[in-house]
Amino acid sequence: MSGERRAVVTGGAGFLGSHMCDRLLAEGYAVVCVDDLSTGRFSNIGHLEGHSDFTFHQADVSRELVVDGPVTDVLHMACPASPADYLRLPLETMLVCSAGTHNALRLAKRHGARFLLTSTSEVYGDPKVHPQPESYWGNVNPIGPRAVYDEAKRFSEALTVTFRQRYETDTRIARIFNTYGPRMRVDDGRMIPTFISQALAGLSLTVAGDGSHTRSLCYVDDMIDGLWALLTAAGEPGPVNLGGSEELSVAETARLIIRTTGSDSVLTHVPLPQDDPALRRPDTTRAATQLGWQPRIGLEEGLRRTLDWFVAAPLAEAVSG
Repeated sequence: MSGERRAVVTGGAGFLGSHMCDRLLAEGYAVVCVDDLSTGRFSNIGHLEGHSDFTFHQADVSRELVVDGPVTDVLHMACPASPADYLRLPLETMLVCSAGTHNALRLAKRHGARFLLTSTSEVYGDPKVHPQPESYWGNVNPIGPRAVYDEAKRFSEALTVTFRQRYETDTRIARIFNTYGPRMRVDDGRMIPTFISQALAGLSLTVAGDGSHTRSLCYVDDMIDGLWALLTAAGEPGPVNLGGSEELSVAETARLIIRTTGSDSVLTHVPLPQDDPALRRPDTTRAATQLGWQPRIGLEEGLRRTLDWFVAAPLAEAVSG
């Protein structure tokens, strides 16, 4: 395989991971997808079955990560990413971000491969600085219910930086803000699939708190472009924020989805989860200047594409884990 590139994508059957597998294959890579299917779905990668450059291994990367043959890139994307999933799988979430990250870094070190960690805006916790730059250390409750995800991702970043400093491993860290698009599970608990499924069913949209909390949403195609730009950038280890620039309140987002679906649904309010961030918008100056990246797909267009997928996808495929 001299001159060819072969990537290992952990969590490659997940929402983002499966789109990344598609992108790597389109760029001429051979791809090894590793996923335990605890939150990912084989249907996300079913269209790649039989592809000569695609291999799927069902395995828990927290236990081990053994890949035969050459490896030029390791993308560690395995981790439950929605509150419903990481609160259901708290120990598994912490292990995939600790032992799993360690195993993925060791694989990259053994092969002299590039390493990309997909971290999260949750490392900023409930931020006191707005918008959030990469230099901000965050405001995280280390013993709150979200800590199983927030602190686990903060540890994975520290481990990644340590490998870079001690072993000169070529690492990059992306801090991903709220992302949406096709292949999200209806039942994963995140805002966009929940609101869309409720609107399509004519149910009330369940808005946490008074709905004033804000989120900045990024369509999946833009996010994959950003991850690709970071993976292939020379001399940019990150962390780099990747996320949308359109900041809306949760209530505004719900109303936009009602208009997009043409639903008669109304809003209903439910208790706000503990430690839910009040404000979330990335400072993406670094991504723009270092990677030449910025989102291109507006929220209304992205929601239309996402809605089209949910309408077309069989309900069993959208819901099943």
